[in-house]
Amino acid sequence: MPTKFIFVTGGVISSLGKGIASASIGRLLESRGLSVTLMKLDPYINVDPGTMNPYQHGEVYVTDDGAETDLDLGHYERFTHAKLTKFNNATTGQVYNAVITRERRGDYLGKTIQVIPHITNEIKDRIKKVSAVSAVDVVIVEIGGTVGDIESLPFLEAARQFGLEIGRENVLYMHLTLVPYIRVAGEVKTKPTQHSVGTLREIGIQPDVLICRTEKSLSEEMKEKISLFCNVAKDAVIEAMDVDTIYKIPLVFKTQHLDEIILNHFRIKRSKIDLKEWKAKVVDRALSPEYKTKVAFVGKYIMLQDAYKSVYESLIHAGIANNCKVEVVKVDSEDIEKHGAEKFLKDVNAVLVPGGFGSRGVEGKIKAIEYSRKNKIPYLGLCLGMQCAVIEFSRNACGLKNANSTEFNKKTAYPVISLLEEQRNVKDMGGTMRLGAYPCKIKKGTLAWRAYKKSVIQERHRHRYEFNNKFRRVLEAKGMIFSGIYPKSNLVEIVEIKDHPFFVAVQFHPEFKSKPDQAHPLFRDFIKAALKK
Repeated sequence: MPTKFIFVTGGVISSLGKGIASASIGRLLESRGLSVTLMKLDPYINVDPGTMNPYQHGEVYVTDDGAETDLDLGHYERFTHAKLTKFNNATTGQVYNAVITRERRGDYLGKTIQVIPHITNEIKDRIKKVSAVSAVDVVIVEIGGTVGDIESLPFLEAARQFGLEIGRENVLYMHLTLVPYIRVAGEVKTKPTQHSVGTLREIGIQPDVLICRTEKSLSEEMKEKISLFCNVAKDAVIEAMDVDTIYKIPLVFKTQHLDEIILNHFRIKRSKIDLKEWKAKVVDRALSPEYKTKVAFVGKYIMLQDAYKSVYESLIHAGIANNCKVEVVKVDSEDIEKHGAEKFLKDVNAVLVPGGFGSRGVEGKIKAIEYSRKNKIPYLGLCLGMQCAVIEFSRNACGLKNANSTEFNKKTAYPVISLLEEQRNVKDMGGTMRLGAYPCKIKKGTLAWRAYKKSVIQERHRHRYEFNNKFRRVLEAKGMIFSGIYPKSNLVEIVEIKDHPFFVAVQFHPEFKSKPDQAHPLFRDFIKAALKK
């Protein structure tokens, strides 16, 4: 069977949920016995999101091979079994950079370089590369942005050409659009969807399936109207209302036979769908937990949900694994700097400090860690959360006054966190950190060992600064346990505190490897400790 391709586009407004819809479709197709992979095409000119402010782009998701990618790749990996790499995310910046590099090298000698065919060919080649590397039955390609945006046009044109080249029987176009409810009029309006599909058809793409985001259920009459004006079969007009957990969406699509529509289009015959385990072990547990616990999330980008997307999802997964609802209390670390930790943390069962860059809010994170350490509140630190834990312990348990990271104070007398030698002369900001999966050797008898139940693990990194081994003996003598080490360079990856119910801080990002039906061991045990608290 030749590989099939599904192109997912969006209309009317952004943030409708193309990434979650694409991931849910991937889960549906996997449950029908098909192998899938997913790809995100991003229209921005940045080479990748690695240098973007979280308020601009949200979380930067990291793959095993060290690619800094769009956060939607996190949804893809959480919902499906796809193993994603640097090939699964392509940006306008990457595409133009590749074409211009070849032009400078003389590969196009004598030719005028144009958007069509050179840019569109590069886009198509990248889609084919994902298909070749993954060797799967179906490739789901999400095109970022909104139909009508000038930035998206080359990607949409490439998608149109793709259908011509490999045959429409091997390509399905799916369009996610908004059907707004006008409260004053008490009516659902289809005109924005009609305009959006009209714009898509002007480009040369006729959608085969419409996914309609709406807060009011669509009547049969409304579906018939959308079908008529958008030239899409009525059965292929799929309703997508808001749900109480995103992990319910595959079930919502299933009840509307979206899997059958896709399989019939591709003329694929497969056994009946089975999502019973997903419903029982993920959805039902997420919606009807037996227990409840409260976790303080101390960060500096808490105003934007997408800034820590994978961490929030990992907490949900850990709640599912422990049959409990995790109530996340978002605390701005700068507020702790102003008003102290007790005001915000006295009523919580656990404290989590996530990753980040820059000095803003760091002292508030350090105060939060001190409070959780001294009051025996379960603590989990991620990346910068580990570095802040080391700084706090150095200052308050080891007497290293004003110990700090050289990221925040280059002249500190006690640089317990510092740049690796290999990072000192780095000039370019993009793609130059320690990125991707690295092995970590776990010390037996530790909290990390109990969680992983393995002597060697692989976790994903995204950072420049490391624990300074010159201070290892001093901290160890006062009760800090170095339970995880990167053996090749003897770098500290995991720290713990003696005589504490749960105090674990890691240099890597475990949130990138958590799934709703397979919670990450550290998050699982963190929430287990919070429940005991």
